[in-house]
Amino acid sequence: MTTIATPLATVPRPRLRGLTAEAVFVRRSMTQSLRDGESLSMSIMLPVMLMLLFTFVFGGALEPGGSYVDYVVPGIILLCAGFGAATTATYVARDMSSGIIDRFRTMPLRSGAVLTGHVISSLARNLLATAVVIGVALLLGFRPSAGVAAWIGATALIALYILAITYLFAAIGLAAGSPEAASGYGFILLFLPYLSSAFVPVDTMPTWLQWFADNQPITPIIETIRGLLMGTELGTEAFWAIGWCALILAVSVVWGAWLFGRKSGRR
Repeated sequence: MTTIATPLATVPRPRLRGLTAEAVFVRRSMTQSLRDGESLSMSIMLPVMLMLLFTFVFGGALEPGGSYVDYVVPGIILLCAGFGAATTATYVARDMSSGIIDRFRTMPLRSGAVLTGHVISSLARNLLATAVVIGVALLLGFRPSAGVAAWIGATALIALYILAITYLFAAIGLAAGSPEAASGYGFILLFLPYLSSAFVPVDTMPTWLQWFADNQPITPIIETIRGLLMGTELGTEAFWAIGWCALILAVSVVWGAWLFGRKSGRR
């Protein structure tokens, strides 16, 4: 009796069940974050330093009554999220350029698990950094009037924004040719909060800039967080904020999946 040998290449490789692959890559990304303490500390220190700068240097001129910290905190929260998410672009670009993705291709893994690990890890890092920033703001005199429901709503919106922008930065990391390029592209996006209502009311800006500030994604997100925490009028800002976050997330997920499939040779 003869045995016909089956080439190994034709034997289907079993896939990991459930979310096992995602859990592995989340743990891997969290380990990388803990080892890269400088990036984590800078993503917290930079927003805190900006909050101190705006509160004590510019706050007296912008709000002589000393309540400017109440106005500026929502913008600082989004800046904090941006700084933290920007490191995701660098991590993803580093994975793509180091050749480790080729090793992952030989394993029975879903291709999206790698990106999911980076994104979930970044979400956890950014929520921790946001909590630290809010704690410092409270020490500086930040006095929100939000109740429990409003705090839950604000936290949910912040988490949704972090998730959306982190997926966007992950896609940028895939599109960039190197970690340095990914960092540069991400740095450009960090200017958007400065062109919104984060630090000054939109109606104080030049007329030609007001249209952009009113119609870019950051302004309704900031106004919604400000309204929830400080009790200001929300209007339709919450719907625009959720809509923008959902749109950014959807586009980023599709773009990222396409880029990852093309660059890693998977479909």
